Amino acid sequence: MPIRLRKLIGAIMLIVLVVTWALLAMALAQSPLVKANGAIEVIYYVVAGLAWVLPAMPLILWMSRPA
Repeated sequence: MPIRLRKLIGAIMLIVLVVTWALLAMALAQSPLVKANGAIEVIYYVVAGLAWVLPAMPLILWMSRPA
């Protein structure tokens, strides 16, 4: 697969991943458990804000692989 096509597919997949992740994180943030305590809320937002990188790393590695 040509690298330009792989990067196009990867970019589209990254956009879908980030949008889906954000929507799920916002939906989970409305749960009573997260709203119960300010410290839990901060921890949740830090984890939810950084955890999307884990599923994105293999995709980025695949995109940057030589043709």
